[in-house]
Amino acid sequence: MGSTPNGTMSATVESDEGTNSSSIKFGTAEAMDHIRTLTDVGAMTRLLHECIAYQRSLDLDLDNLLSQRSDLDKQLLHLQKSAEVLDIVADDSNHMLSNVSSTSKLADQVSRKVRELDLAQSRVNSTLHRIDAIVERSNCIDGVNKALDTEDFESAANFVQTFLQIDAKYKDSGSHQRDQMISFKRQLEGIVRKKLSAAVDQRDHAAILRFIRIFPPLGLEDEGLQVYVGYLKKVIAMRARMEFEHMVELMEQKGNQTNQVNFIACLTNLFKDIVLAIEENSEILRGLCGEDGIVYAICELQEECDSRGSLILKKYMEFRKLGRLSSEINAQNKNLLAVGGGTEGPDPRDIELYLEEILSLMQLGEDYTGFMVSKIKALSSVDPELVPRATKSFRSGSFSKVVQEITGFYVVLEGFFMVENVRKAIRIDEEVPDSLTTSMVDDVFYVLQSCLRRAISTSNISSVIAVLSGAASLMSNEYHDALQQKTREPNLGAKLFLAGVAVHKTGTEIATALNNIDVSSEYVLKLKHEIEEQCAEVFPAPADREKVKSCLSELSDMNNTFKQALNAGMEQLVATVTPRIRPLLDSVATISYELSEAEYADNEVNDPWVQRLLHAVETNVAWLQPLMTANNYDSFVHLVIDFIVKRLEVIMMQKRFSQLGGLQLDRDARALVSHFSSMTQRTVRDKFARLTQMATILNLEKVSEILDFWGENSGPMTWRLTPAEVRRVLGLRVDFKPEAIAALKL
Repeated sequence: MGSTPNGTMSATVESDEGTNSSSIKFGTAEAMDHIRTLTDVGAMTRLLHECIAYQRSLDLDLDNLLSQRSDLDKQLLHLQKSAEVLDIVADDSNHMLSNVSSTSKLADQVSRKVRELDLAQSRVNSTLHRIDAIVERSNCIDGVNKALDTEDFESAANFVQTFLQIDAKYKDSGSHQRDQMISFKRQLEGIVRKKLSAAVDQRDHAAILRFIRIFPPLGLEDEGLQVYVGYLKKVIAMRARMEFEHMVELMEQKGNQTNQVNFIACLTNLFKDIVLAIEENSEILRGLCGEDGIVYAICELQEECDSRGSLILKKYMEFRKLGRLSSEINAQNKNLLAVGGGTEGPDPRDIELYLEEILSLMQLGEDYTGFMVSKIKALSSVDPELVPRATKSFRSGSFSKVVQEITGFYVVLEGFFMVENVRKAIRIDEEVPDSLTTSMVDDVFYVLQSCLRRAISTSNISSVIAVLSGAASLMSNEYHDALQQKTREPNLGAKLFLAGVAVHKTGTEIATALNNIDVSSEYVLKLKHEIEEQCAEVFPAPADREKVKSCLSELSDMNNTFKQALNAGMEQLVATVTPRIRPLLDSVATISYELSEAEYADNEVNDPWVQRLLHAVETNVAWLQPLMTANNYDSFVHLVIDFIVKRLEVIMMQKRFSQLGGLQLDRDARALVSHFSSMTQRTVRDKFARLTQMATILNLEKVSEILDFWGENSGPMTWRLTPAEVRRVLGLRVDFKPEAIAALKL
């Protein structure tokens, strides 16, 4: 059946698990109008199916709504019951609200009454306190008057303090009483000041303590602190002056021994007096102005230390003539630049005494300063701005400046003492029984160690750097030259093997000279490590440690310098021994290694050359073992081994070998390794590694067997021969074909 475009309705029905959709909305006027316009049966049929599906969905919705009816009825019934309860709750809430409102009004009324009563009570109490204050002030005035009459100044001060506290609280009343008390206070202050002044003049410590304790109740804490600290300064100054004058009298007495003039004891007593003054009076000072009073006293007494301590140090420098000594030493150092110039300087023994005295004085100052600064920093309730100012006074005062001046003299004297004693040790150098070195080595390093330890004990980084630099300069110049003096003698090695009694003496001298260098190299490192550890304890600041580290690097350089000199001396000694071994090595060139079985067996009984070579080595080398240090003898033996091995490698590369010849070379190499291993504590196998590997190659059955030992198949063995050298050694076998050797891939 045909259809027209206008009469066709495009209707689709989609169904997915019971879900339907149609192209029109059923139940509306538009749907009826649309149905009336339909002319196509197919479209009508599709629309009918859609309508049936729509009807079914409506039935499902109705069934679903009807199934919920019982639940809705129950909920509606519950709501009806809840409405009845809400009415009851509303009535109860209204009743409670009325009760709370009435209670609130009653509470407001009661609290207002309480506030009124409290205000009245506080006014009554204030009135009573004011009355008590008036009575108490009257009592205080009467008490002050009676106390002044009986000279009970402590009670009078307490009455004044009590009155002033009351008066500060009630300033609006009692002006007449206030005027009276101020008059009594002024009278008491005048009496106390007068009594305290008299006690100070008479050095009556008990009376001073009595009257100084009266100052705080009178509000005169600062004045009391100043007076009491001034008294302490006078006591310390008087004792220091008496001791100083006694010391000066001893200095001026003719024929008096210098050791009776004890500057160290004088300075010690000054520091002791100051420290005891602070320690024993800390409670009084704290009672006057708290911990600020202690800091004030320390700063004031430090002025006395600056004055008296500087005077003691200056007098010491004058007594020991340190300025003149330093000038003489500097002049002597300049004159020594000329050959043979210079005059005899001060006695180093006297200088050592002065150095010990200076060190003691410097240590005293450092210990005192450290103690006082730590005491200031340990106080917890001090004005923050006061601590830096107080600690700075210790580092920048006149005493500190004089200490810096005496430190300069110390550096000059220490340098002179060190140089003179090192030179003396070099000058009187002699053999020491049962020792492998001469006396110079131990003496020089003892002097250097003592001087450096003393410098570190000053706790002055500049002194340490100066002395350390001087020590490094001494070792790199004069001591280094002294160590090499013997090894630089012309034809010294030739004398070693001359006939006669002097041979052993010459050997001993050479060995001792080399031992001196070896032990000096070891001592330098020990000295470096010791100084480094001590400086780390004394100078914790990173900047100071860097300075020390920089100077200590010079000692490391000296260790290398000594080792270089030792190597040069060893090479010189070996050069005198090798000419006596070389003829035996050259004779190896005449030995054949193209051996038959008979010749190989004969060589096992009659060694062709190894034993003669080892005998020559024993004769020319082993006798020096008891004369040398273990390190030197091992180095000596290894240098001889180097010479022998190099020469043997050259000789063997010029020979032809049978397989038995290769076995013979292996046996010879093993004999050499075994013997030299017994001569030295160090391993010698690496020295003979190339020679042993040559013997291994010459032992092969065929050329291709080398691949079982080469490259990845080498195992733990490290080849010392290059591929070219391996081919060359293979070519030494008379039975190996050059073509097979050339075909190897190494």
